[in-house]
Amino acid sequence: MTVEFPVADARRVVREALIEDLGGLDGIDMTTAATIDPAGRERGHVVAREAGVIAGLPVIALVVDEVAGITRGGTVDVRLLGADGDRVVAGQVMAELDGPATTILTAERTLLNIISRLSGVATVTRQWADALAGTGTTVLDTRKTTPGLRALEKYAVRAGGGTNKRMGLYDVAMIKDNHKLAAGSITAAYERIRARFPDVPIQVEVTTVDEAREAVAAGARFVMCDNMSPELLGETVAAIRANGASVEIEATGGLTLAKAPAYAATGVDYLSVGALTHSAPILDVALDLV
Repeated sequence: MTVEFPVADARRVVREALIEDLGGLDGIDMTTAATIDPAGRERGHVVAREAGVIAGLPVIALVVDEVAGITRGGTVDVRLLGADGDRVVAGQVMAELDGPATTILTAERTLLNIISRLSGVATVTRQWADALAGTGTTVLDTRKTTPGLRALEKYAVRAGGGTNKRMGLYDVAMIKDNHKLAAGSITAAYERIRARFPDVPIQVEVTTVDEAREAVAAGARFVMCDNMSPELLGETVAAIRANGASVEIEATGGLTLAKAPAYAATGVDYLSVGALTHSAPILDVALDLV
């Protein structure tokens, strides 16, 4: 799978993580500095400790290069043995490192933290993508991401076979319950957004069939059905499709893998799942000197 890696965002995250770990860009790994010969070289393997889907392999080179610059410990050669989006099994070597031991050991925890986190997101996303395979329904992520890691976590969703819904508040307008209440109605909220931002995509959250009809009548071409049962969702999808307009329909709220087929059977285009990012456990990944 080829998915564009967000290099600039990754560099920012790597730099901040190393500042945190070293106590600043002029900081030091005291244990490595005291115990490791600065001239010593080692080979290391980045290894999956459990089965899953890998994401974040390009981070390895970014971390060791950044560490080499900070510590002046020398560069590390990195050889990737797979690609993001690959399924891996326990014990599988995903990358080989060769270079100064001081650089490798100082970089170890930062690169593992990032790869483990992103691989966990990709692994959970792949479970959803597999559950929806052949249904015509796609799994989407949400804005429920780790602060500072959104671009990387959403990349991991794509690596796992999912699709990004929106990156933030700036690229898509979404009318939710509080906006409806504050504006007075779905129609009023929609018209205010369209008047101020004529070209922005607008998504509307609905909880009833009547709200769905109002949203479509107002002009919405993306309707998000929140916390509906499969039965109510099916009725809502039918009402929207009967309108004849080209409308994308998403289900969200309370979704589980076990329920995914039933929701997909209603004919929705998407299931959005916050758990892809906010609740994904890490994938256990290690770095072993060999």
